[in-house]
Amino acid sequence: MFESRFAMKALAVAGAACVLGLPAHAQAPAGGKTQLTVYTSLQKEVLAAYEEAFRKVHPEIQIGWVRDAGGVIHARLLAERNNPRADVIFGLPVTDILSLEKEGLIERYAPKGYESLKPKFKDKNDPPIWTGIDMYLNVICFNTVEAKKRNLPKPEHWADLAKPIYKGQVAMPNPAASNTGYGYVHSWLQSMGEQKGWKFMDALHENVSVYTNSSSTPCKLASTGEYAIGLSTDLTAPMLKTKGAPIDIVIPVDKTAWDIESKAMVKNSKHPEAAKQLLDWGTSRAANEEFIKYIGSVGLPNLKNSPPPNSLVNGDAMAADLDLQWSIDNRSRIIAEWSKRYSSKSEPKP
Repeated sequence: MFESRFAMKALAVAGAACVLGLPAHAQAPAGGKTQLTVYTSLQKEVLAAYEEAFRKVHPEIQIGWVRDAGGVIHARLLAERNNPRADVIFGLPVTDILSLEKEGLIERYAPKGYESLKPKFKDKNDPPIWTGIDMYLNVICFNTVEAKKRNLPKPEHWADLAKPIYKGQVAMPNPAASNTGYGYVHSWLQSMGEQKGWKFMDALHENVSVYTNSSSTPCKLASTGEYAIGLSTDLTAPMLKTKGAPIDIVIPVDKTAWDIESKAMVKNSKHPEAAKQLLDWGTSRAANEEFIKYIGSVGLPNLKNSPPPNSLVNGDAMAADLDLQWSIDNRSRIIAEWSKRYSSKSEPKP
């Protein structure tokens, strides 16, 4: 589980919180408005747009964003367990939210319009632990120019990446450092079975040049031609392709790993009614019209706005059928085994 991973970090965050507190804009209401403190790992570029759209509907509520990496948010919530500062989580991978719920930090809530969401954007629990905002997929960034120079075929199945022809041509996120990297590993183990999955990764390891700390780096390396193949996400790949990188965005026919950036209510929120208003809005058609401006796959179909260029639209059709709870329950064991086998090619920690 995540407890050991975050225990020391939680202590550090607790100390920092006592000294620094939350950002000034997240501390007090302004002009009689209800102030929501919202923890997020979404890209900062989207937060202002989302807040503006929300305030058109609820001008009486002001959002104070606290943005950080998922692991830091997890540690912060653990440290604040006895005196929660956050009201809402808005934009955190569903795997992180499920872990927080197991630690008693999430208040279950079904937002209005929840039943209209696509199946993969809905938690199976009733009431739900989380509700999806958008889905990102694990993809192959395939440099077509370098592939032609090196006579490399485009992979069609995940198993193709283990073929000797790709030796030294692959960059992949380190699953011990990256949720995306772990997504590849647990999806291969689930779809292939553990014995075949580890055998595949043994062969893949021979072709990998580096396991990176960041999920975006492998696609960047592929886009510049340092390697022909970078394993990354459709958050990074469409942006690089739109900027002119000679990459194809490939999802093998046997489908792919995924995660959903989700929202949930923090247990013992100081402003539960306003928190519910934000969660309700995040499930609405108006909100999804805003979300799709930045990513191709969101919770509601048939929206009027268009996704960014080169986005993978309706990614849920390309998402493998995975048991996310299994991935959480087995994470420590899997990462320990992966590290024992393959960490020799890991990028140094920053």
